[in-house]
Amino acid sequence: MDYCFEPVRRINSRGGRAPHLSIRFDSHLFSIDTSRSPKACVQPDAYLITHAHSDHYGKSAMLSPKAIASVETARALEIRYDREYKGRTFRVGESIMVDDVEIKTYSTGHTIGSTAFSWQTETGASILVTGDVKDYSALPHCDFLVSEANYGDPYDPSCIFDDDLAAFSEALESGASFGAYAFGKAQRAVALMRAMGFKDEIGMDSQSLVLTQELMKDSAGPLVPLNGGTTNVVTPWNLPLVRGRNKFFLTGRRDTSYPTIQLSDHLDFRGLMKMIEHISPQEVLVYHPEGERASLLAHHLQQCGLMTTSLDLIESFVH
Repeated sequence: MDYCFEPVRRINSRGGRAPHLSIRFDSHLFSIDTSRSPKACVQPDAYLITHAHSDHYGKSAMLSPKAIASVETARALEIRYDREYKGRTFRVGESIMVDDVEIKTYSTGHTIGSTAFSWQTETGASILVTGDVKDYSALPHCDFLVSEANYGDPYDPSCIFDDDLAAFSEALESGASFGAYAFGKAQRAVALMRAMGFKDEIGMDSQSLVLTQELMKDSAGPLVPLNGGTTNVVTPWNLPLVRGRNKFFLTGRRDTSYPTIQLSDHLDFRGLMKMIEHISPQEVLVYHPEGERASLLAHHLQQCGLMTTSLDLIESFVH
């Protein structure tokens, strides 16, 4: 189907392919979760930053006045990288204008402030870019979907899982401490602890503490420095600094010396398939992560009869 737009990739200064992609449509170019273009290169109309995890390249794009990110994502980038965010911000759920294009925004539940973006071309075709997703309930129908595939491998049993909230609750009641990445997982852990009725002080290492205080505000409850509370939520590499032996790593990984509790900020394979059914696109581009997993999800969707491609197959480039 001809929607009068084209996914493209940028050639970087070293002659390689820049991360992620851009979408060229009408007279516009929007870059999606990609690094900033050098001054000598074609410049996009906007850098859409879905969230502040490093594999979505906000560290680079945040320095451009053409960056667009939620208030929370912009602040998380500033805290994580100690740089001033130079772009424009919005509250998730608001619309923002880029020239004559209205960009609508939707929560994805992946991190606080994580955002999906949608807009229409002059021909009326609707484009939706998800970023990473935990909750797809707010996402609208579109013609062309640009989707993540972090757990999109239909052949890998580890891509099918349920969060083990019972184990998390049991560990919390036993006085355990938890390893969780400073941005995203740490805030989810604190939110779950408060939802489960834990009202005491929670110890956190420095960046986890600042991010949680800034992003959760009053809902975080009492937070203190590492080992200052009856339990701790710290980055995994700081778990050895936590007093006591009752420690868990909140992750789906298995290559860790600590016992793990399954707690993901992503949809599993089943969730991704349900998300695509919910959005009901005519065509899909799987853009994240690069490599085999995106290609395998694209292949599976093709077998299901949905027109799909993946980032590695894009053959159009801008310089």
